[in-house]
Amino acid sequence: MKAIVYEGANKLAVKDVPMPAVPEGWALVKVSHAGICGTDLNIYAGTHPRAKAPLVIGHEFSGTLAEDIPGMAKGTRVTVYPLLSCGHCEPCRTGNTHVCNTLGLLGIDCDGGMAEYVACPVDKILPLPDGISDKVGAFVEPIAVTVHALRETGYVPGDNAVVLGAGTIGIAAAVTLRAFGATDILISEPDPARAALAASLGFEVIDPAKTDMAKLGAERCAAGGFDWVYDCAGVQAVADTLLDLVKVRGHIVVIASYKKPASLPLFKGMAKETDFRFCRVYRMKDFEIATKIAADPAYEKIITHVLPADEAQKGFDLLTTPGTGAVKVMFRFD
Repeated sequence: MKAIVYEGANKLAVKDVPMPAVPEGWALVKVSHAGICGTDLNIYAGTHPRAKAPLVIGHEFSGTLAEDIPGMAKGTRVTVYPLLSCGHCEPCRTGNTHVCNTLGLLGIDCDGGMAEYVACPVDKILPLPDGISDKVGAFVEPIAVTVHALRETGYVPGDNAVVLGAGTIGIAAAVTLRAFGATDILISEPDPARAALAASLGFEVIDPAKTDMAKLGAERCAAGGFDWVYDCAGVQAVADTLLDLVKVRGHIVVIASYKKPASLPLFKGMAKETDFRFCRVYRMKDFEIATKIAADPAYEKIITHVLPADEAQKGFDLLTTPGTGAVKVMFRFD
């Protein structure tokens, strides 16, 4: 079967590989679409600590069942919850399998979805509702990240929010906030193409390079700052602004994965008695909710490029080359 294989730092190959082995309790999925995630970019760069070449990457994907499983027939359109938890560590035993002490992922700790077929645990396979395209089915995973960020931290409908960064997760977070009842959402994004995409979806967007971010919250919000500040960028320039933007006893939620340690003016957090929350991936319930709200056409518009699998290198180049305007890039295997 055809697969996109990570072969070492900055080296990909599209090649024929053997069909996946299918352990007991797993099943084959015939892949339709698979998306490139920020984690896949780390793997490609050779900086992911667990991903070892050769590896079929990809944990955002959709497809059809290649065989019957309990409750679903062969040919059912599906997406897959890609987390692999041990089931016996303290987080797993207390209902927090998504932060398992040895959490693994399809496409990192075993072969993933950038291939014509992928083996998946049966209990992680979810049917796609009618009305959601296969392309959007492969976008359920990023949507689930944003659903988890809101549900896990207790977002209250009607509260205002600022989203820092208009990449895949940033724009998806804004769309999910809107679905959860937010009516006052501001997005901060310096890249003109990404800012234009966010604006085309009906969001107010500012350029942080042309805005006094230290004064923005106080000038815009009656409470002196935003109720919720979502960091979807993960860079020092954004970390510098978080505690200025939030109101007294407001909420900062870090969804981004920081690649380098960041410094923070922590006294500002103490003075405002704000809370600071971090989110990692999603629970199964978040994934299920994501499949339901994915019908919002705004999510599909975040997918800027869909390429044939043979153009794997082009897909990664789009996301590692400045100025391309790419947000979510996918490969198709159908």
